[in-house]
Amino acid sequence: MFLDNRQVAMDSALEALADSIDYFQDNLERLRPTLRDALKPHYEVRSRSMRELQELSRKHLSMLPRDADVERDDYMWLWSRLKSFVGNESQVVIGELLEQERVLMQALSTLYTHPLPDEIEPVIEECLKGCRALIRELYTLQKQRQRS
Repeated sequence: MFLDNRQVAMDSALEALADSIDYFQDNLERLRPTLRDALKPHYEVRSRSMRELQELSRKHLSMLPRDADVERDDYMWLWSRLKSFVGNESQVVIGELLEQERVLMQALSTLYTHPLPDEIEPVIEECLKGCRALIRELYTLQKQRQRS
């Protein structure tokens, strides 16, 4: 089945949401407990939003669940570990989380260029607000880490 442009945009947004959650969960042990505790609530909200958006996408856009890109996840994990050899591990993870937020915001913004069912738009807005809040939190944590 071929996807139309709106479905492709939704798929990209859902993939970016899933990637950000997976990366955070895969790297929990690399974060200091204070960082982990500060970030965890953001990702719990994101997980709920993603599940809701997946459900609405199936209902309104006739989208089927898609499998994760395991090879890409493995590559990202390995690349992140290699970067940690030359830098502060927490700073590396924070930097990568910030980059994922940029990718996610771009995917959500692209999704907004298509007509969407009314039930989907509030969830996308919640995701965008969550991105902004997480970016602020990550920048604050990054500055604190640099001073330490």
